[in-house]
Amino acid sequence: MDLGVTLHLTDRSIDVRDLAVEAETRGFSSLWVPEHTHIPTSRNTPPPSVIEAPEVYPRSPDPWVSLAAAAAVTDRIRLGSGVSLVAQHDPLALAKVVASVDALSAGRVSMGVGYGWNREEMAHHGVDYATRRARVREHVLAMQALWAHDEAEFHGEFVDFSSSWSWPKPVQRPGPAVLVGGAAGPRLFDHVAEFADGWMPIGGAGIRAALDDLKEACHRHDRDPAGIAVVPFGTIADEGKLDYYAGLGIDEVVLRLPSAGRDIVMAALDGLTRFLT
Repeated sequence: MDLGVTLHLTDRSIDVRDLAVEAETRGFSSLWVPEHTHIPTSRNTPPPSVIEAPEVYPRSPDPWVSLAAAAAVTDRIRLGSGVSLVAQHDPLALAKVVASVDALSAGRVSMGVGYGWNREEMAHHGVDYATRRARVREHVLAMQALWAHDEAEFHGEFVDFSSSWSWPKPVQRPGPAVLVGGAAGPRLFDHVAEFADGWMPIGGAGIRAALDDLKEACHRHDRDPAGIAVVPFGTIADEGKLDYYAGLGIDEVVLRLPSAGRDIVMAALDGLTRFLT
C-alpha cells in the first residue's frame, strides 16, 4: 500500500520544495496541500476540525503555485491538491493552471476537490453556500472537457461557454485524476460516480460502512466500482489502522504531518518512514 503525506502548508511552515524532495527521497508516493484564498475576519463559520489551529487557514499559499515549485525539484512523487475549492474559481482559468502544472511535472498531478466549509469565504467569491455542490460538479465537468478535447464547450447553470481552444493539455489523458474529498453521503457518492476517479474520506473514518453505498452509486452511473480509488486522507498513522485499510483493498493512504517548521516536520516525516514497505 502506497503512503502519501499532507500538511497544511503556510507561509511559516516548511518550504514545500524541501518537503517534496525529502518525501520523494524517503519513498512516499504523493504530497498534497490544501487551499484557502483568504479567510474573512468574521468568525461566523467555525473551522471544520480541531486538528488544525484556526490561524493556519488564512496563511495558506496558492496550492498550484506550491505544487509547481515542488514539481521543479522532484522527478517521481505525485503532487495533489488536498483539496482545491473549485467552486470559488473560474473553471476556464483553473483548468489551464492545473493542465500547466501537469505538463510541467510530466504528468504527476492529482486533483483533490472539495465543496468547502467557510460560508463567508464563498460569499466573497460570489458563491451561495447552497449551490456549492452543484457548482463543483459543473466546474469539474467543464475542466474535464477542456482537458480532453481540442475544441470544448460547456453549457450549464453556472458555467456556460461556446466551443473554445485551450492549451496546454495535461500530459495525463484525458486529464489528471479527480478525487472528491468529504464525508460519505448520497450526493457526494453520486458525484464521485459521475465525474471522479476516487473518493478521499477526510481522516478515513467510516469507510467500511460506506463502501456498499459507493458501489450502488457506481452502478447507477454505469461505473465499475473497481475503477474508483478510495484514498483515506489526512490520516493519523498507526499499524493497526493501516493494516485495516489494506484489508479493505485500499491502495494508498495519505498521512498527516504537522503544520510547522522544517525541524518539526522532518522529525514527523522520519517517524512515518517505519510504515513504508
